[in-house]
Amino acid sequence: MLTIAIDAMGGDFGPSPIVEGTLHALKERQFKALLVGDVSVLKPLIPNEYLNRVSFVEAADVLDMHEAATNALKRKETSIYKAVDLVKDKTADAVVSMGHSGATMSLATLRIGRLKGVLRPAIATIMPTAIQGKLSLVLDVGANVDCKAEHLAQFAIMGEAYAKDVLKIAKPKVGLLSNGEEESKGNETTKEAFETLKKLESFVGNVEGNNVFDGSVDVIVCDGFVGNILLKASEGVADSITKIIKQNVRRSPLAIAGAVLMRKVFTVLKKQVDYAEYGGAPLIGINGCAIIGHGKSNAKAVKNAIFQAINFSSSSINADIEQKLVLLEQ
Repeated sequence: MLTIAIDAMGGDFGPSPIVEGTLHALKERQFKALLVGDVSVLKPLIPNEYLNRVSFVEAADVLDMHEAATNALKRKETSIYKAVDLVKDKTADAVVSMGHSGATMSLATLRIGRLKGVLRPAIATIMPTAIQGKLSLVLDVGANVDCKAEHLAQFAIMGEAYAKDVLKIAKPKVGLLSNGEEESKGNETTKEAFETLKKLESFVGNVEGNNVFDGSVDVIVCDGFVGNILLKASEGVADSITKIIKQNVRRSPLAIAGAVLMRKVFTVLKKQVDYAEYGGAPLIGINGCAIIGHGKSNAKAVKNAIFQAINFSSSSINADIEQKLVLLEQ
């Protein structure tokens, strides 16, 4: 049975939604939870029937969201430091945190370490597409703002492995995000990466921003600067569309009636663009598993982040990445 270390103190809303999400996950999946934080606060939140599958690790300190990520390396008593070290020491198979994303990334990379051959781990995020039931994976979305061509090529390998092993896409299509589909488009870094990526059977060439959401490609590769802007812009557009629809529906009785009839459609739309449905973003390329969640995560998001950790840790993704990196270098 897998053991998942959970930073129970890291979210914006304290331990309550994190513990609640953990309990929901325990109802649906078989795993052991290691809650890291103030045990005097956490233990009363766990019903007796779950105590045989929940353990606690005391952590007296919490890293604030506004602190520098580098502070995490010095603060060994924080919940995130101790949670990451549980994976480093092989006490846990994965770590899940809704806390400081920079701290989680830095600690996971430095304490757990990188896979053999990986130059830089990347944060990957799942994006909805216009095709029902089909998702796309974008990486990197924030771990590496300045990348070389060789980094982008490795991101493609890691993204393809995640799509196959975790998302269960048999033959994922990998695209390089650029300002045009033509091979001549892009900056010097993407042009150089393009030449390397030609070695991959899964590589379909350059793709544009709209291809992230149209379902034509499964894995989209970019540097963390572009990827983070893409992610935040997408979240902003989804939120704005929801607000615009609500504002206009209220202005007309006819529109209100139409909205009632379209309720199921709106429910599906909301579900597709809700980050809570995906839970968190895996840090791919480390010698273990780390899932980075949103600070504002609710119980549903926490539950799904834990499911991501279980799916990742149950797969052969890390071994496949190391194997494919050797082939890329040949």
